[in-house]
Parts: sequence; C-alpha cells; structure tokens
Amino acid sequence: MRTRQLGPLRLVALGEGRCFRLNTLELAVFRPREGGVHATDAACPHKGGPLADGILGGCVVVCPLHGRKWDLTTGAPIGHDGPPLRLHRVRVRDDGELLLEREPESPGPTSSVESAPTEPSRDA
Repeated sequence: MRTRQLGPLRLVALGEGRCFRLNTLELAVFRPREGGVHATDAACPHKGGPLADGILGGCVVVCPLHGRKWDLTTGAPIGHDGPPLRLHRVRVRDDGELLLEREPESPGPTSSVESAPTEPSRDA
C-alpha cells in the first residue's frame, strides 16, 4: 500500500468538502459533522459536477449541479440508478495530515508527486 500526503485536515471545514489534486487525480475529501473523513473522485459520475461543492448531510453528498445523492461510505447512488462513486481510502495522521492510501501502481515511468488543495469552483 502506498501512502501519499494530501494536506492538513484543517483545510476541510467540518460538515463540508474540499478538492485536492494529486498529480492528475482530483479528489473530493469530505468531513462529516458526525466524524470521519471520506474521499471520492472529485467529479460527479453523472455529469462531472464538482462534488466537493455539494451539500453534505451525514455521510451523504448531494451534487450541486443536479441534486443527485450518493452514500459516501459505500459509493452507492441514493434515489437514482446512476453509477456509483469511486471511493478512495484516506486517513488522518496523528499530526492532522490527510493521507491517501493507494494500491501500488503498475510498473512504468515514475513521476513526481505534487499535492495541493484546489480552490472550490463557485461558477458551476
């Protein structure tokens, strides 16, 4: 298992989501008020909406573009037959840093790893 640092948990407000970029992978990281941290692909699988800008209620995220809902613990769609969310394993280190845990990538060219939070999109 490979671990990559995303950034400090404090960048994700309680009860909200935030987009992080790790090379070409964009993640939406959510921090429900009830506790825990969840991560999915940043784009809604329905129409590509910015999930980090969606409404978070418990462990359910509502896409800001069309109101479709997904369960962040399973990735399952709620109330529609759309595709599930792709979930990513994240954890919080003792010092408050968010870590993405991934399976090792297949052999190939290596690239540098850059991690940075992205500014939430407000014009969707």
